[in-house]
Amino acid sequence: MKVNKAELIISAVKSEQYPNNRLPEIALAGRSNVGKSTFINTLLTRKNLAHTSSKPGKTRTLNFYNINDDLIFVDVPGYGYAKVSKAERASWGKMIETYLSEREELCGIVQIVDIRHKPSAEDIQMYEYLKYFELPVIVIATKADKVSKNKRPKHLKQVKETLQMEKEDKIILFSSETGQGKDEAWKEILHLT
Repeated sequence: MKVNKAELIISAVKSEQYPNNRLPEIALAGRSNVGKSTFINTLLTRKNLAHTSSKPGKTRTLNFYNINDDLIFVDVPGYGYAKVSKAERASWGKMIETYLSEREELCGIVQIVDIRHKPSAEDIQMYEYLKYFELPVIVIATKADKVSKNKRPKHLKQVKETLQMEKEDKIILFSSETGQGKDEAWKEILHLT
C-alpha cells in the first residue's frame, strides 16, 4: 500500500475522546518493547511518527493514526511492563478493554510478538482475550532478521503452539530491518477492513 498521508490525530484515554470519523480501525497490541512503534513506522514508511524508545512502557494512551483518510491504526499501551504501578497497569487494562470490547469501528487486531522468544503469559492472555471477543487477529512475529533462516520455521511453530493459534489466524514473519513481511502485513490488514 502506498501511504501518502499518515498522522497522529489524537491520543485518547477514554471513549469520549475517540475520533468520530467512522473509518475502519486496526488496533496494534503487544508486549512493551516488542517493536510496535517500529512496526507502525515501517508500514507507514515514516521514521518517527510512532515514537520508539529504548525504555519500554512509553505508550500510555490509545494513539490514533490516520492513514490516507482510509484507515486508522490504534496503538494501544504495551502489556507486561513491570516498572509501572499496579494501579496504572489496571487503568491501562480498563482503557484497552473498553476500546477492544466497545469500539464499533474496530475491524481487527495486529498482535505483535518477538520471534526470538516463546510468547509470554501476557501474550497468551491477550490472544485468548481477542478470541473470546471474536476479534480477527493477525500475529506479526517481529525481529525475523535476528533468527537464522533455517531456525525460523521452528520459532514460528513455537509461537503458533504456545498461543494455540486457530487455523484461520495468520502469522507473518516481519523484519523492520529488511522489510520482510511488510507487503504481506498490508495485504492482511487491508483484508480485515
